[in-house]
Amino acid sequence: MKNVFRILGAFIFAFALLSISSCSKDDDPVDNDFFAGTYKGRITYNAGSTTKEVDNGSVFVTKVASGTKYNFAFSDNIPNINDVEFEKKGDNVLVSVGANDTVYIRIDNNTLKIAYLKDGKTWTANCTR
Repeated sequence: MKNVFRILGAFIFAFALLSISSCSKDDDPVDNDFFAGTYKGRITYNAGSTTKEVDNGSVFVTKVASGTKYNFAFSDNIPNINDVEFEKKGDNVLVSVGANDTVYIRIDNNTLKIAYLKDGKTWTANCTR
């Protein structure tokens, strides 16, 4: 019986992994109910004495179940940014709600731009898909 659960668990894990990784570059983060995509490019993080600058980093973007919030998982052990609320601007562009000089995230089908300051920490990204 344990083997059946083990095989079933492996099948479910493989299906979930395939589902998440199967979003194509043509998927639009604005119009999809479910979105997961990887953007690659320059990412930075600064938290006082900790500074990281990566020219070939990546940010994995996922839409949260609420439908208006997104999570940003950075490569290279840079902390994630989670539960950022967005609003649609123009045809296929999302901009973080309340965007200003300290919080600005812009997503479209091809680009991700981040300038995010919170609690003395700074994240930036200039990435494409």
